Amino acid sequence: MKVLSFLFFAIVASSLCDAYRILVLFMVPGKSHGILGDGVVRHLLEAGHEVTYITPFPQKNPHPNLQQVDISKNAELMDEKMFDFKTILNNEAIFRNPIKMIQVMSGLFEATIQNPNVVKILNDTNQRFDAVISEWMFNDAYSGLATIFDCPFIWFSSIEPHWIILSLIDESTNPAYVPDSMSSIIPPFNFKERVSGLFAQLFGAALRFFYTDGIDGKQFYKIIGPYLTLRGKTIPSYYDVQYNTSLILGNSHVSLGQATRLPQNYKPIAGYHIKSDVEPLPEDLKKLLDNANNGLIYFSMGSNLKSKYLPDELKRGFLKIFRELKQTVLWKFEEPLPNLPKNVHIVQWAPQPSILAHPNCVLFITHGGLLSTTEAVHFGKPIIGIPVFGDQFTNIERAVNRGFAVKVTLSYEMVDELKSAIDEVLSNPKYKNRVRELSAIYHDRPVSPGKELVHWVEHVVRTRGALHLRSPALHVPFYQKFYLDLLGLIVVAIIVIVTVIKLVLRSKKKEDLTKKNK
Repeated sequence: MKVLSFLFFAIVASSLCDAYRILVLFMVPGKSHGILGDGVVRHLLEAGHEVTYITPFPQKNPHPNLQQVDISKNAELMDEKMFDFKTILNNEAIFRNPIKMIQVMSGLFEATIQNPNVVKILNDTNQRFDAVISEWMFNDAYSGLATIFDCPFIWFSSIEPHWIILSLIDESTNPAYVPDSMSSIIPPFNFKERVSGLFAQLFGAALRFFYTDGIDGKQFYKIIGPYLTLRGKTIPSYYDVQYNTSLILGNSHVSLGQATRLPQNYKPIAGYHIKSDVEPLPEDLKKLLDNANNGLIYFSMGSNLKSKYLPDELKRGFLKIFRELKQTVLWKFEEPLPNLPKNVHIVQWAPQPSILAHPNCVLFITHGGLLSTTEAVHFGKPIIGIPVFGDQFTNIERAVNRGFAVKVTLSYEMVDELKSAIDEVLSNPKYKNRVRELSAIYHDRPVSPGKELVHWVEHVVRTRGALHLRSPALHVPFYQKFYLDLLGLIVVAIIVIVTVIKLVLRSKKKEDLTKKNK
């Protein structure tokens, strides 16, 4: 009887939950991006949905409701020198050149959409999806995928909200108090910083209008357009496609960033990628952490940056620092490292959340990627940040500003600075206390970020694109937003009034002269 009752309620529950078919695209062949994509897919699958996942990192034992589309060839587009420490130390990295970055991301778009495995799906006119979720990575043309399948489109933003991503659903942020995504300055800004932020945003907006939008538009018409024709659809204007976004899922939270003014259809869900039940450590790492009676320092420069490519003088300098510590040091290092001190251990792959969750982990030395800083706050661990590129500078500056981090500048002369930072964080309890306060704020949410992710995706599908969440700002011309028409009217009125007054005075003056001559 109990079994029958269970089956009955299971059937009723399943009938109340609609299963949607969702296309998820994370195109960047970087492991951190793969972790974010895997997290989105995991939550959707757990909610009972069917997912088609376009990814450079296909899983070995996929969920039965998961169809994977392998785009691992994208890795061939990423030059290893992009993440080489010497290239970065010598200021030769392309991250500092916006034109090159745009060109790389345009090439990534073409490689992704023209991948034979993706082409099979796009050529199948029987394919149907209820929503498309795509990571935003400096190319707006991916939004055309939703046009092919006649379904709502959702962007996923991997970093804190910034003016470019928000302008796709509302309007740009104010540079007087919101920094650019690649800026390391933290508000309140001084006069120089405000002016610098304004010109950086104006330059970026001009670059998008005169250069990037043109490239993305051509890619949309050339690569996406034929699939619309195949389905008998009229190809819409790229502008309409570019701004036809239902929602943005943002890998952000106010405890990590700043209280930015956000549109109704931007949803911050940082931390969703962290599993609620932390996976157990491998036996060797568990033993290492359990026996670290003086605490363990975890050192990782992320998945893209390889510590093995550090200059030899820095490797030697780091080991000299670590040798003098009473703490155990666990260093994510990608190859055997000779002459290790007794308290230093290396690991080629590290289950980072499980390490940070351990009570004996007392300090995290990190490059400052948003996943790493999020996990540090999630588990309440102070950090030393060595930012290298992208949003890492902003993430670390915010962490320093929040009081749970010390920044160390990547340079050939950084060894002494790193030693001072380690001594400061380990000897001063304010960093540990502050990160625990922020961790409490981070965890104090009505629902978990994973549940919120699923809710808003389902909400978009149920409401056929969530038009009620969209901002009217997209349909208000620039000149109306800034009341330039009113300003023009006032200027014209002033000119007319001044002209009339001048004419009256001139006329009066002539009359006076006429009377005087008589």
